Amino acid sequence: MAMFYSNERDSRANWRQHVWKQLGPWECEQSCLSVENDRIQVCPTEGKLWAANYSQFYGMSLDEGLRYRLGTQRPSRTIMSMNEMQVNMDPQNDRLPQYFNAAEKWPGKIHEPLDQGNCAASWAFSTAAVASDRISIQSMGHMTPQLSPQNLISCDTRNQGGCAGGRIDGAWWYLRRRGVVTEECYPFSAPQQTPAEVGRCMMQSRSVGRGKRQATARCPSTHTYHNDIYQSTPPYRLSSNEKEIMKEIVDNGPVQAILEVHEDFFVYKSGIYKHTDVSFTKPPHYRKHNTHSVRITGWGEDRNYDGTTNKYWTSVHH
Repeated sequence: MAMFYSNERDSRANWRQHVWKQLGPWECEQSCLSVENDRIQVCPTEGKLWAANYSQFYGMSLDEGLRYRLGTQRPSRTIMSMNEMQVNMDPQNDRLPQYFNAAEKWPGKIHEPLDQGNCAASWAFSTAAVASDRISIQSMGHMTPQLSPQNLISCDTRNQGGCAGGRIDGAWWYLRRRGVVTEECYPFSAPQQTPAEVGRCMMQSRSVGRGKRQATARCPSTHTYHNDIYQSTPPYRLSSNEKEIMKEIVDNGPVQAILEVHEDFFVYKSGIYKHTDVSFTKPPHYRKHNTHSVRITGWGEDRNYDGTTNKYWTSVHH
């Protein structure tokens, strides 16, 4: 399972499926975001690479958005010390397309995103999503599980914070060593009292030999009896080289990325997102940011009137 930290493109996004694009000029004639009385506000935007508008974050304070809607800790030393996977590029044969959508190459194998709500556990949601897609692709569709983020949130508690944030390296360790069941078996339960609550772990596994594991309990959900445990192969780190990331996605499926989320991202509606310092006139506490993890499923380019292009990654947020 592949992950990387920095990226060279911007992104096109829409809280569920986003497109980020990070190359090309950015001009903003007026602010598309303001924060008044600690509340996120929007003002109209025209002629920009991306449009701002009210979203499900309307009425939230910036602190609440950063605390409850993200949830991935900065890359640990474990991740940053991992050797980058060497991707062999053949200039003659590895001609990467200008546009790519994993769902088009692998129909029925790229899963729809789950809504993490006010549970700051993108560490669990993005990991489960990438693993789900990769299992479906590598099994050629014989297995198409949508793995359970709740299984990770409630049971992967070693140095993890559940709905108060966690580490993706810990999530991959748990997937490899312990495994998880499907979302249908162990569905996500949004926090009822405090966003930090994780719920009691209701699905452990035990070894049955040869690296395989078996569930020790029935599914928490009464809608299915299938409590198969799914495990992953070891994760590996990609370089920040744009072409190598693209080849990895084309060959093996979606990848996981960690990114910095700034205040303007909470009002993103459509287009190619690129961070702009629209709050530069505000005091420092209005210019906060935090880290988030996402699933990248493709890329593309938009052409401007002057002939220049804006490249982007297509990503899925939860």
